[in-house]
Amino acid sequence: MADFAAQPHYPASALIEAYGAGGFRFAGMSHRGSLLFMPDGIWAWPVRSPDGLSQDALAPVFARAPELDLVLVGTGRDPWIMPNALHERFRALRLTVDTMTTGAAVRTYNVLLAERRRIAAALIAVD
Repeated sequence: MADFAAQPHYPASALIEAYGAGGFRFAGMSHRGSLLFMPDGIWAWPVRSPDGLSQDALAPVFARAPELDLVLVGTGRDPWIMPNALHERFRALRLTVDTMTTGAAVRTYNVLLAERRRIAAALIAVD
């Protein structure tokens, strides 16, 4: 986790202004690729498809479990059902997780962030 936190990142939460074309726009900036949105910052995330969703890929989210109530996982253009083992990891940490398309996750994230909820979003970029 320490290595992840030390990586270059945007050091605050921010509303997502747009998504698509392989990336996201937030805080007046744009980023190509997937992102992890957390209460304390926004980081580049190497996951490109639901096949890359693993406990290792979500380790930064798990490390912040005490600071979170809900995690949204944006799975790209298509819905995806989380494997039981991964879902059990969230349950063991007492984290609510919801998987949905990236577009739905962006909209949900913005509403919940505006409500000042303790939320994280792991969002796979879409073209």
